[in-house]
Amino acid sequence: MNTTATFSHQPWNKGKLVGQKAPLRLSDIWAIRVRLQIAERTRDLALFDLAIDSKLRACDLTKLRVRDIAHGEHVSPRAIVMQQKTQRPVQFEITEQTRAALAVWIHQAQLRSEDCLFPSRLRGSDHLSTRQYARIVKAWVTAIGLDPAMYRTHTLRRTKASLIYRRTKNLRAVQLLLGHTKLESNVRYLGIEVDDALEMAEQTEV
Repeated sequence: MNTTATFSHQPWNKGKLVGQKAPLRLSDIWAIRVRLQIAERTRDLALFDLAIDSKLRACDLTKLRVRDIAHGEHVSPRAIVMQQKTQRPVQFEITEQTRAALAVWIHQAQLRSEDCLFPSRLRGSDHLSTRQYARIVKAWVTAIGLDPAMYRTHTLRRTKASLIYRRTKNLRAVQLLLGHTKLESNVRYLGIEVDDALEMAEQTEV
């Protein structure tokens, strides 16, 4: 007698929330930043601030070397990085607050120019892995009472871009800052069509 084994196929996303993750609000940013400052988490503060400023994907952020953002002990106000996904350069600003956090971290960790900016604490890797970074981000958002299922590493990439768009409505500027090749990518990425439609509806009385 022939028997046919049956296997139940479970979708990879079963029980998971998929799609674009929400960006952080200004109050969230300050809540995380203050917690890291109070706890004297020097590395995490530098990582968090640079993630917000740079708007880099996790794969690009974790691979940064000191020389990418600093000359000697001087952290640059701007930096250019070649994106792994698109193989196109993207430029970003490094605010004074972030420069100060990075300078403290570089000095404390005694990092040299050629060193990885965020070294891994695990053997076999010279820099923080994207998986390690994801766990760190989860800890940050959980610590301030946010649902970790709603936030991922891409949250930090989207955060400043979303804030800039809300203030300026300048899609082209956001496109340049994120390193997107197509303007349409920004519309999908920021969820602009839906949010703007709702905003216009809220402001329209009938």
